[in-house]
Amino acid sequence: MDEIDVPSHFLCPISLQLMRDPVTVATGITYDREQIERWLFSCKNNTCPFTKQVLVDTDITPNHTLRRLIQSWCILNASLGIERIPTPKPPIDKAQIVKLIDDASKFPKMLLKCLQRLRSIAFESDRNKKCLEAAGAVEFLASIIKKNESTVIEVVLEDGSREFKRASDEALNILYQLEPSEAGLKSLISRDYGFVESLLHVMKGGNYQSRAYAAMLMKSAFQVADPIQLINASPHIFIQIVHLLRDGISQQASKAALKLLVELCPWGRNRIKAVEAGVSHVLIEILLDSSERRTCELILVVLDQLCSCAEGRAELLKHGAGLAIVSKKILRVSQVGTDRAVKILASISKFSATSRVLQEMLQVGVVSKLCLVLQVDSSKKTKEKTREILNLHSSVWKNPSCIPPRLLSSYPSS
Repeated sequence: MDEIDVPSHFLCPISLQLMRDPVTVATGITYDREQIERWLFSCKNNTCPFTKQVLVDTDITPNHTLRRLIQSWCILNASLGIERIPTPKPPIDKAQIVKLIDDASKFPKMLLKCLQRLRSIAFESDRNKKCLEAAGAVEFLASIIKKNESTVIEVVLEDGSREFKRASDEALNILYQLEPSEAGLKSLISRDYGFVESLLHVMKGGNYQSRAYAAMLMKSAFQVADPIQLINASPHIFIQIVHLLRDGISQQASKAALKLLVELCPWGRNRIKAVEAGVSHVLIEILLDSSERRTCELILVVLDQLCSCAEGRAELLKHGAGLAIVSKKILRVSQVGTDRAVKILASISKFSATSRVLQEMLQVGVVSKLCLVLQVDSSKKTKEKTREILNLHSSVWKNPSCIPPRLLSSYPSS
């Protein structure tokens, strides 16, 4: 192909390869369908790559004339090794999906066929996912999950193997794979809180895979929720988060649960709900065994949020390794992790500093680690917070034999 003179207007402006399915965007520029759909839907751009103009309308139109010209050119150059480009299959359109959903809604026996087809459509392309959402597939799938549809269906997986699933589990799987837009999720939870309740039900009694999908969808939903919905989060959500974290279903599910806590804890009485559910204890247990950067950062963020209330501080101190592991993570995770860990210790030293707590901080190495923070390269704000902690209790901590001299030298004078 490199030695053949290909007409420039047959080449996609993005890939600079011969177009197999040319389509035109609103600016009049033609691209290969696969390339422009990846640009618009996978990479979430809203401009024409060639002109840089904003595309108010992201609809794309097949350029049949150019495709026929390319096919004819391929035939004429067949002797040079050019293969003829087959006529592409027409992409799925909104009307076809609407009919599929309507048929399944009217005739329950059509549900199996509908879910199989929706799965197939969703996995074909990101453009199809957007089309599915526009046709009402998100609401349809959510309704199946809310009904807790127990019909068992046979599902053909990507590798060709088959397995049996409950219709509600398959609907949950497809809904997660669709990656609903912010507007779609907002509409779903603002119109009916029952969707969140149905996800909670799955987290409580579903199989491991469905519990993971439910947690990740709930995280996405609460990221776009209104303040009143965040404030009114059910205590049962925190209980199920604890169970999910303890079970260690998957790293992806655990991170979704941690991000969900980050979203919920700042609102209303959610910190107390979290503490009462046992969040503090399970987070410390995970922190003891984890060295993965993002997981540690998220845990320290949540513990910092919980330590802004008396109940959260009490739970941290109640755990025998609470202070020690928070201190240990300073300078071992990231700058974000160090900042949050120091903030946690600042909350403890300012509001919960009994003589027993101060002695424990000395014995488990908290004070030594704080002195080390002042000696190394860390943020100005963190160093200021560290000095504040050390100055606050200098009468107890300064000059004890358990602080190494090399670290004691950095102890602030006052």
